[in-house]
Amino acid sequence: MPSACFGNSRSYTRRSRRRLPNRIPFPARTSSVELCEPACGGPATVGTSGAAGPSSVPPIENNAHSPPYDLRRKSPPHYSQHGELSTCSNIQCTSTNTASTCSYSTNTASSTVVTSSVTSSNSIMLPTRKRSRRSCSACHDSTNYASASHYLQYELPDEVLLTIFKYLLELDLCRVSQVCKRFNTIANDMGLWKRLYSRVFEYDVPLFNPEPCKFEFMPPEECEYSNPWKESFRQLYKGVHVRPGYDNLENDPGRRLPHFDRIQDALDYSEERGQQCPRIFIHAGTYRGEFLVIDSSVALIGASSGNVSENVILERELETTIMFVEGARNAYLGYMTLKFLPDVTSTVPHHKHYCLEVGEHACPTIEHVILRSTSVVGAALCVNGLNANPTVRHCDISDCENVGLYVTDYAQGTYEDNEICRNALAGIWVKNFANPVMRRNHIHHGRDVGVFTFDNGLGYFDLNNIHNNRIAGFEVKAGANPTVIQCEIHHGQTGGIYVHENGLGQFIDNRIHSNNFAGVWITSNSNPTIRKNEIYNGHQGGVYIFGEGRGLIEHNNIYGNALAGIQIRTNSDPIVRNNKIHHGQHGGIYVHEKGLGLIEENEVYANTLAGVWITTGSTPILRRNRIHSGKQVGVYFYDNGHGKLEDNDIYNHLYSGVQIRTGSNPVIKGNKIWGGQNGGVLVYNGGLGVLEGNQIFDNAMAGVWIKTDSNPTLKRNKIFDGRDGGICIFNGGRGVLVENEIFRNAQAGVLISTQSHPLLKNNRIFDGHAAGVEITNNATATLENNQIFNNRFGGLCLASGVHPTVKNNKIHDNQDHIEKAVSNGQCLYKISSYTSFPMHDFYRCQTCNTTDRNAICVNCIKTCHSGHDVEFIRHDRFFCDCGAGTLNNQCQLQGEPTQDTDTLYDSAAPMESHTLMVN
Repeated sequence: MPSACFGNSRSYTRRSRRRLPNRIPFPARTSSVELCEPACGGPATVGTSGAAGPSSVPPIENNAHSPPYDLRRKSPPHYSQHGELSTCSNIQCTSTNTASTCSYSTNTASSTVVTSSVTSSNSIMLPTRKRSRRSCSACHDSTNYASASHYLQYELPDEVLLTIFKYLLELDLCRVSQVCKRFNTIANDMGLWKRLYSRVFEYDVPLFNPEPCKFEFMPPEECEYSNPWKESFRQLYKGVHVRPGYDNLENDPGRRLPHFDRIQDALDYSEERGQQCPRIFIHAGTYRGEFLVIDSSVALIGASSGNVSENVILERELETTIMFVEGARNAYLGYMTLKFLPDVTSTVPHHKHYCLEVGEHACPTIEHVILRSTSVVGAALCVNGLNANPTVRHCDISDCENVGLYVTDYAQGTYEDNEICRNALAGIWVKNFANPVMRRNHIHHGRDVGVFTFDNGLGYFDLNNIHNNRIAGFEVKAGANPTVIQCEIHHGQTGGIYVHENGLGQFIDNRIHSNNFAGVWITSNSNPTIRKNEIYNGHQGGVYIFGEGRGLIEHNNIYGNALAGIQIRTNSDPIVRNNKIHHGQHGGIYVHEKGLGLIEENEVYANTLAGVWITTGSTPILRRNRIHSGKQVGVYFYDNGHGKLEDNDIYNHLYSGVQIRTGSNPVIKGNKIWGGQNGGVLVYNGGLGVLEGNQIFDNAMAGVWIKTDSNPTLKRNKIFDGRDGGICIFNGGRGVLVENEIFRNAQAGVLISTQSHPLLKNNRIFDGHAAGVEITNNATATLENNQIFNNRFGGLCLASGVHPTVKNNKIHDNQDHIEKAVSNGQCLYKISSYTSFPMHDFYRCQTCNTTDRNAICVNCIKTCHSGHDVEFIRHDRFFCDCGAGTLNNQCQLQGEPTQDTDTLYDSAAPMESHTLMVN
């Protein structure tokens, strides 16, 4: 008979119909059994299984898989009228001097025994070897045996065979499965194998070992094997069991699997027999006091019903519970709980002891292990030393009184799908050139930081979920340089990422959101790379760089934060490039307290306050940014804010595009500034600045406002198509305007008012819809070498009492629509508007009780107020209140009056930013 095996039995052609009764072999009572070799198994250490089984056999449990055969209910045998047993096959034996012949014939009509001759077509010739003469009684005995064997193999009901097979152990089932196809089918019943499997391993679900250092449970309905329980049995059979108090003879008579009370005894047993990759199954219970040092490729596997990891517990109080050292290159530890519970009153130091330690050159696989430590000075899992390279998967490292996972001293390792939470200090420490791979871990609710890399620690962190830690989700310090990719870092009780004290790191494609403080903090000479991250919904700012921090901040999407999207202060000098900074509840970028930085090619839009603030001695460079659609100012320089603003597009803000105030002195060069609802550039309250080579156009009010003792320099700018004036200088404003082109503006190209005194030199002011230059309200100016031409209301218009310095200007080809209107007898209101006020003589009518804020043109004085007591006031900018219909008498020169109560002869004052009011 072939040796028994846990594999699928070979299919043999049934030969029972062609054998003579006296040729049927009797099965041997014992036979040598060779088990199929698993992938990493040592020589067999088990004896042959006996035939005896328990006296009482429980019923076979139902399984999700149907049995691989259909139970057949056999009808009872019937007898002929002569009292003979009628069977489908009737047997005739004939004895001769040379041979015995046994032939079978089928008779479905009656139970008569048919005798066949030796030459019958159904008879079989005996082998030619010499046989002894047999008596007739011997022939009848052989016939009876053949009949019994035939009945056992073919006629006995499946239910009965199944019940018989319940009494067999695994090796017996392997033997009996090779008898015939029918036995093979029944012996592979999943219920039989599940019962045997659960008795040996105690698992509720089959555990498979598909490759070295990999053990995984798989529900039977998800397996590709026809009998998952048998296949798992085959893979795991050559194992050693640790099962305190378990007696083979008492509990499993006939099965000689090695059992031990202590784990160390099982390790010694495997080592003595030289087993390669031995498997040690540690059964349910709490194992205390053993100090296990693993220096070989052994697999320690928890074995239990229910939750295996929780039911197998190893505890220790003084030293490390389990330590892997050199030689444990393919060791395995899985499905158990390890506890390190030092006595706090003990005088024995334990600061270098851990729940689990992996040392130099050790490369174990650790899966589905629960780690708990009450040591206040150690870590639950410590990986240290050169070439320490474990694989740690699906472990639970939680509720420890110190660090959860500590990787240090050039160690490496792969750490995947672990639960790391509620630890007193950091969930993970990476230190001293350690370089682990951390992937898909859940790191949360720590009482300190989530992940802490420091002292030149490295590491690759991918797809981790880090949240609800008391300090930062991820902290980098002192030369550490981790790579953090596609992680979610959120709901930190302080910040998301904290890089300080010369920290480095690459943070790429992460989601950083909903943190109580800034999403990213960079300080004290740290220089990380923050790239392609989503940084949003922070309870304070998005990225906060301070204390001489640096960093490359690029291609991030920063939005919805309560404070500035990016804040730069105290000599920090980052590079901020290609980011989207938008929809902030505060400003977009805030540079203050001597902040620096290169800010280029970003899109800053739709923020509640200023798109960019620059203040208190800061000098950043803003280049090629798009700053638009803000609810206040585009770029706001105040309180000695400086810096360079070059080649930016600044447009569509509710206030002005750029504001400069209180000693600020930026260089604004080559920008396009348009669509401001409150003007293009506003310089006020002592503001300075150099505006050079900009295009300032299509703003709702003046292209450039200069007021209240401000003194900017404007060179070679194009200021055009404004819906108000080109440049308005008033309230003591000054400024130097050189080589600018000012054209097609709705009001004066340059309006100078109220004690202002600018210098205009070499400018071209043309094609305006009002005057070229207007000077009014006791203002003065110096005009040198300017070209003023083709303006609608004249080239240079001076109010009464104004005496500017005019030198070498070319004023030509200007239109004089005011004189034409006067000559034609028109009311001058006809040629004025809300934004365009002609300069001419205006009067007051004492008869009509006009006030100082009313003005009447000369033609209305002559016609509408003829014979009234009138008074000449002065030559200045105004529109006619008579034509506007604001007086009691209707204007006789106008048609239907247009109600207009705005009779101020100055442009409306610009709106100043309310940023300071809310800051």
